[in-house]
Amino acid sequence: MNYYGAKDLADGLRTVRKNTLIIAEEIPEDRYGFQATPETRTVAQILTHIAVAPRMPEQIHAVERRTTLEGFDFPGLMRSIVAEEQTPRSKAQIVALLRDEGERWAKWLENQSDDFLAERVKLPAGMTPASKTRFEMLLSTKEHEMHHRSQLMLIERMLGIVPHLTRQMQERMAAVSTASAR
Repeated sequence: MNYYGAKDLADGLRTVRKNTLIIAEEIPEDRYGFQATPETRTVAQILTHIAVAPRMPEQIHAVERRTTLEGFDFPGLMRSIVAEEQTPRSKAQIVALLRDEGERWAKWLENQSDDFLAERVKLPAGMTPASKTRFEMLLSTKEHEMHHRSQLMLIERMLGIVPHLTRQMQERMAAVSTASAR
């Protein structure tokens, strides 16, 4: 019995993407070129990376349905993802890319069977563990987005924007404080 299945995985991804989209909307377009340091991605590049990064697990699990990552062309796929990050886009185009790619990926995820999610995929030689379930590998797409979203929330702070999740928490705390004062 699996307590967290494909529908839950897709719903979780949609929630994470919804919050990423709010951040993408809140950062002004004239700040999409902002880089925290010279060796990091710009806001636009981070958002594009978030949008297109699921193409790697899509290639592995949906297109090729690999049972081993031995021989998988990671460098070639990474080159195509980096090329997407370098493609100039407007804020509206990036937001649309995030929305469309996120929903496309979530729709595919929610239709996978528990048996498919339980399948093990052999990792390249020398990696520990030697294999992972598809479920664990697919869950990492949400974790990856959350990692980059935290970078964006720090960038928001650097730009003088209080992140929406912080504002929401502050509003809840103020409401509790107001209610307890009555």
